[in-house]
Amino acid sequence: MPQTRNPVVMKWLFFFAGVVAFLVVFGGFVRLTRSGLSIVEWNPVSGVVPPISEQAWQAEFAKYQQTPEYLKVNSGMTLEEYKYIFYIEWVHRLIARLAGFAYAIPVFYFLFKRAIPRREFGIYFVMGMLFISQAAAGWIMVASGLVDRPAVSHFNLTIHLLLALTLFGLALWTALGHQFGFPEAGKKVKWSLPSKLALASFALLVIQITYGGFTAGLKAGHVSDTWPLMFGTWVPPNLFNSFVNLFESPQTIVFIHRWFAWLGLLAVPYVLWVVKRQNYPADIQKGLAWLVGAVALQIILGVWTVLSYVNIVIALVHQANAIVLFGLAVYFLHRFRALDAHRTEN
Repeated sequence: MPQTRNPVVMKWLFFFAGVVAFLVVFGGFVRLTRSGLSIVEWNPVSGVVPPISEQAWQAEFAKYQQTPEYLKVNSGMTLEEYKYIFYIEWVHRLIARLAGFAYAIPVFYFLFKRAIPRREFGIYFVMGMLFISQAAAGWIMVASGLVDRPAVSHFNLTIHLLLALTLFGLALWTALGHQFGFPEAGKKVKWSLPSKLALASFALLVIQITYGGFTAGLKAGHVSDTWPLMFGTWVPPNLFNSFVNLFESPQTIVFIHRWFAWLGLLAVPYVLWVVKRQNYPADIQKGLAWLVGAVALQIILGVWTVLSYVNIVIALVHQANAIVLFGLAVYFLHRFRALDAHRTEN
């Protein structure tokens, strides 16, 4: 990790993390409106400008008409209807390009001005590689839905999502380092119990988000619009009769996604209880209390999403709150480790 603290670099990193978070939520909007397969080519430069003439629009529409999504789902779509989903995906890609500039221009400026010392550039270089990787994963995801079925691979979608969240988390972690200080290079810091619990809670959240990605990619949220029962029973038959079901079966995946979340509702209050017993600072205790509320809200939003049969607005709020939870998990893990480092020094 870097050692040089700089408030300007910190503000840029918080801003960049916010841009990435917004991009993830907008990606959810693209998915829910079935717009992601509307642009069948990846043209990072020429794709900045949408079709202008009628002839250009007809050519773009003709490409889309060769895709499985048009042939199997939208065969009656008009050109005007196509323009609507095209522009949603075009804006999505435009925001991604702008996010790239929001990373590249400041990072090279700070490097030139030595606000980021060259010896500490490694972590920022990793951010850049993560950005490129998630962009490439996004195109691989889209390409998987242009071959023989009108849907992207749920594995590719989840990889794309997790890479974006890794970038978001790394930017946030580094920004928090600029705010609260970085641990001394090469010095081992003992893990306290709250730090271990925070890491375990973070791991649970990543698993839950992974199954959220699987659920979205397989459209498994449409499997059942009842809660807490599925198909009139608590545990439908044959959910776990094969290991493959854990990764391929929509029914099994959405069942896991529904109930795994409750582990978070148990884990976070336990962390709060431990923190209170060990007399951690009041702001951490208060923040964890808010985190408990955010976890409870996420479960309520998840249930509401099911009962609304995946209403777009509710589903997007559910996704946005998941990103908030991810950011808070990174924040508290960082705070606990920073306190661990401080106590080791003293």
